[in-house]
Amino acid sequence: MVQLGILASFWVFVLGLIVWISRLILLSFELRDIPSASIGISLVAIPVFLLLLGLANYVFWGLLLGASRGKPSAHGEESHGER
Repeated sequence: MVQLGILASFWVFVLGLIVWISRLILLSFELRDIPSASIGISLVAIPVFLLLLGLANYVFWGLLLGASRGKPSAHGEESHGER
C-alpha cells in the first residue's frame, strides 16, 4: 500500500506540474507577455517528468507482477510455492 501511495502521489505531482506550467503559458498570452521562458521550461520539464512517471509505473507494475508470479526476489531467495 505504501508503494501504491508513493506512485499515486507522483502521478498527482506530475499532473499538477503539467497543469501549472500550462497555466503559466496561458497567463503569459493573456497578459501579452513574452512566453519564451514558460515555453522553454515546458519543453524540457514536461517530457522529463513524463519519462520519470513512465519509469515509476514500469518499475511499480514490474515489481507487483513479479511478486504475484512467484519469481525469485533480488536477494536470490526462492519463493515458497516453487522448488
